[in-house]
Amino acid sequence: MNALATPSPTTRELILAVAMRRFAGQGYADTSLNDIADEVGIRRPSLLHHFPSKENLYRSVIMLAFSDFFTLVEEAVDGPREGWPQVERVIVAGFRFFEEHPEFVRLVRREAIEGGPMLSEELAQSLRPLFERAVGFFEREMDAGRLRRYDAGQLLLSAYGAMLTYFSDSRLIDALVDGDPLGSSALAARQQHVIDLFRNALEP
Repeated sequence: MNALATPSPTTRELILAVAMRRFAGQGYADTSLNDIADEVGIRRPSLLHHFPSKENLYRSVIMLAFSDFFTLVEEAVDGPREGWPQVERVIVAGFRFFEEHPEFVRLVRREAIEGGPMLSEELAQSLRPLFERAVGFFEREMDAGRLRRYDAGQLLLSAYGAMLTYFSDSRLIDALVDGDPLGSSALAARQQHVIDLFRNALEP
């Protein structure tokens, strides 16, 4: 046996992976626990042993998706935490995460637009501290003169929209531009555009 072989995913992990793909692609209402169980290769009672209800499974999927995003943000801010270089690291990390996690993009948009069963108060408990921490960083850097003065909250919302919307609206963008908007060259150009935009706005 190869001691370095990747461990096989557990049943719980398989359920979460299938559920994330189906919830992202079909939405909460059109996703069936029976279909998830069938794809995993188990019976519905076995699925309910791990997740007692569809809503419980959906909440677990959402929190798993955001935990991956939080991990990326923590890794991106590891190191010197001053001025524009810090901002650029987070932008680059954000683009990489959205590119590598298309299900996350679709889940977030569905949750925001369709108002899934994940209550806004619950998401706020996870997202608000991260948002306030980022606001604090920008305000400190602006006070120190390392970044130009803007409304930090509005600046973060603009950055969020500039990145996430590009991925979530890629089908519409495909009708507006030549080539695949999610192709490697298009993504590189979009990332560089966003970096240049915010650098020109923020660097003193």
